[in-house]
Amino acid sequence: MLVKTYGSAVYGVEAITITVEVSVNNQGKNYYVVGLPDNAVKESLQRVESAIKSNRFYMPRTKLVVNLAPADIQKKGTAFDLPIAIGTLGATDQIINPEKLTEYIIMGELSLDGEVCPIKGALPIAIQARREQFKGLIVPKQNAREAAMVKDINVYAVGHLNEVIAFFKDESTIEPTVVNTREEFAQAQSDFDIDFADVKGQENIKRALEIAAAGGHNAILIGPPGAGKTMLAKRLPTILPPLSLQEALETTKIYSVAGKLPENTTLISKRPYRSPHHTVSDAALVGGGGIPQPGEISLAHNGVLFLDELPEFKRTVLEVMRQPMEERKVTISRAKVAFDFPASFMLIASMNPCPCGFFNHPERECTCPPGAVQKYLNKISGPLLDRIDLHVEVTPVAFSELSSVQVSEKSKAIRERVVRAREIQDTRYKDCEGVYANAQMSSRQLKEICMIGTTGQQLLKTAMEKLNLSARAYDRILKVSRTIADLAGSDDIKPEHLAEAIQYRSLDRQGWGG
Repeated sequence: MLVKTYGSAVYGVEAITITVEVSVNNQGKNYYVVGLPDNAVKESLQRVESAIKSNRFYMPRTKLVVNLAPADIQKKGTAFDLPIAIGTLGATDQIINPEKLTEYIIMGELSLDGEVCPIKGALPIAIQARREQFKGLIVPKQNAREAAMVKDINVYAVGHLNEVIAFFKDESTIEPTVVNTREEFAQAQSDFDIDFADVKGQENIKRALEIAAAGGHNAILIGPPGAGKTMLAKRLPTILPPLSLQEALETTKIYSVAGKLPENTTLISKRPYRSPHHTVSDAALVGGGGIPQPGEISLAHNGVLFLDELPEFKRTVLEVMRQPMEERKVTISRAKVAFDFPASFMLIASMNPCPCGFFNHPERECTCPPGAVQKYLNKISGPLLDRIDLHVEVTPVAFSELSSVQVSEKSKAIRERVVRAREIQDTRYKDCEGVYANAQMSSRQLKEICMIGTTGQQLLKTAMEKLNLSARAYDRILKVSRTIADLAGSDDIKPEHLAEAIQYRSLDRQGWGG
C-alpha cells in the first residue's frame, strides 16, 4: 500500500514542501530511504521502528520504501522522523483514514520511546504551509508558539507519537495553539536588563553612539583596556528604534532556521546583538555549510554586530564582510543553487590604539617600539575602514566620575531622540528603494541632500588641509553631519554640525599613531 504524508525542508530562510511517500509491499524484506537523504535522515528508520514498537504498533516485515520528493533536493536533519512514522502506520492500515494525512504538514524528531523532540525552522515551515493552503501543521510542543505566529493556519502541538496517531485515528482532538503576537511583541520591546544610565562618564562616547544609532552609521571605538568600549557597545541596542513587526519576523526566521530561537518563544522583540570571538572563521561569520546556514552577520540582521579587538581578527575574515556591508545581504552559492541571507546590520568595532594598549593614554606610557603603532593600525584594511563612518577615541574614566552619585541619562530618553531623527529620515527616503537611513545614501543623494553653505565649505576645506584628512573622509563627514542636523531638528547642515562630524574621523588623519 502507498501512503503520502507531507513534511518540509528549510533552505536559506525559506521552506520547501516535501512529499513523504511510504510504500509497503511483499516483494522483499529490506527498508530503504531514497530522495537524497543525508545520514541523519537515513538513520530515521531505526528511530521510527523503535518508537513504533515501543508503543505497541508494528513495523512491516516486508519491503518498505520511503521516497522524499522532490528527489533531486538534498534532505537533511532529523525532522522527517514523524512524517515517516505516520506514513508507515498509514501504509500498514494502522491509521483508519490515510486520506486525512494529506491535509497536514507533519514535522518532528522521534526519540526511541516515541517522544517528539523539537526541530529547526518551524516559522518558515508554517509560512510555507499557509501559502500552500494546508489545513494544519503538526509540530513538537516546544516549537508550537513559534509556528503559531502565522495566522490563518491551525498549529497543533504534540509531545508524543501516540498523540499524533490518536489525532489521525479520530480518537482524540488537539486544540490549536493560539498566540496573541502583537500584544506579546509590544510588551517585550522595551524590557532591557542594561541601560546607558549604568555607564559613569563617557558622555562624548554616548553622544557618538547616539549619532550612530540615529543615522545607522558604523562606528569604531579606539581606546585603552578598561575604558568601557565593550560596556558601551552592549548598550547600543537599548537606544536603537524598536523593531517593526516586519523586521521582527525577518529576524525570527533567521534564528529559527539557525536553531537559536529559545523554546516556547514567539517573535524576537529586541534588536539582536552579536559579538563573535576574534578566532571566528569565514564561514561562521558570513554563513556556509553543505546546506548553508546563516552566519553571525545574518544573526545580527536588524541589530548590532560588535567586533571586539578588531585588529586581532584574521584579515580574510574581515574582508568577506565588505560586500555584505554594502548590499545588506549575503549570497552563498553552491553548484545547483544559491542562498540569500539578509544581513542589514550596524557594525560597531573596538580596538586598542597599539599592541600594549596605552598609546595616547593620559597617565601611562606606551611601551611599543617605533613603527609598531602604525603597523598595528594597518591590520585593518583601507576598504573596510572606508565603510566605518565614526572613529571615536575613548579615554579612561576619571575617579571623580566613577565615584559620582549623579544619575546619567537613561536609554529611554536617548532612544526618543533617535526615533525622532529616524522619522525625519523615513520621510526623506520614502521614495528611495533600499534606503532607510543617512548611512545608506548614494553619492547622487549625498549631493542633493547634504548641501552646505559657504561657511561650511570653508570649514570643511580647512579641516581637510589642517588635519590631513584623507579623501574618503569627505562623504562620511557629510553623512554624519546630516544625522547630527536631524538630531537637532535642523533642515540645514550648519557649521557646528560639520565641526562635530569632523572630530569623528580620527583614523583618517595622515600619520595618526605615528
